[in-house]
Amino acid sequence: MLVRLLYASRAADPAASATDDILAQSRSHNPQCGITGILCYGGGIFLQALEGGRSQVSDLYGHIQKDPRHKDVVLLHYEEISERRFGGWTMGQVNVAKLNTSILLKYSEKAELDPYAVSGKVSLALLEELMATASIIGRA
Repeated sequence: MLVRLLYASRAADPAASATDDILAQSRSHNPQCGITGILCYGGGIFLQALEGGRSQVSDLYGHIQKDPRHKDVVLLHYEEISERRFGGWTMGQVNVAKLNTSILLKYSEKAELDPYAVSGKVSLALLEELMATASIIGRA
């Protein structure tokens, strides 16, 4: 059974190297677990979608909640799915600093990434638009 989980967290260390470490670990670990997804980062906030088997995604989310690189971890959306939307990425990456601000304004009050201020469905719609507009990099 496939599921999709969407969560937000704040970076414990906003240095770029922390994000690079998370991406590198995801890209090496996720293929063996059958997990795909994307990671959006900006302003010290992570927005991540994970897709895969129910137990694998649940286990990974449990690890993320305990990971000292993340704080204020919040589950935004969880659903059973019939197919993946982010299957092309072991962990795709979106750099919010390089986005056209109109994309962010379409989904929130300000031109900044703040999944804490919008619904999980709105955050998922943002990620889907980022995918449709080729804003996701790192198909590794």
